[in-house]
Amino acid sequence: MLRQALGLSLVLWVLTGLVYPVVTTIVAQALFPHQANGSLIVGADGTVRGSYRIAQPYTGDGWFHPRPPAGDAYDPLRTGGTNLAVARPDYQAKVLRRMDVVRKEADDPALSVPADLVTASGSGLDPELSLPAARAQVPRISRATGIPASELRALIDRVALPRELGLFGEPRVNVNLLNEALRELLVGR
Repeated sequence: MLRQALGLSLVLWVLTGLVYPVVTTIVAQALFPHQANGSLIVGADGTVRGSYRIAQPYTGDGWFHPRPPAGDAYDPLRTGGTNLAVARPDYQAKVLRRMDVVRKEADDPALSVPADLVTASGSGLDPELSLPAARAQVPRISRATGIPASELRALIDRVALPRELGLFGEPRVNVNLLNEALRELLVGR
């Protein structure tokens, strides 16, 4: 009986520890090489700037900012939500501070701030924003870069992603893709 158990363990180890990973790696590399290699953002000079799938810490007034991270920074090793209840006073104070910052940056004290600009996603590293959240950042970016607001709004519309299968979710924008398009626009000026 011990011999059978050891034999079965060895067979399962070979199947699940060697065969399955090798087969899935080969299939992924053949069918989806860009995604299998991390969906990397590679600049014109060949440097890797990050991944399209993980929010990048764009700072400065001239860039679109992603959702706030759940932790202290955009660290892919520390993903996950904060587990703070929305009724907690410290959480509410943090969101109100973030709302004040967004309104100040937009130079509009009455701005209706989209929730995804002031709250973290479940993973804490979501690179996507709603279209209203991206558009709320246009005044700040326009002032910082000198690009007309109408041109920035057109850029958002050009990079916008539709609903999944035309039915599910809302139109959105990947901030990493949007900032890469903005970078190209700035280089062309």
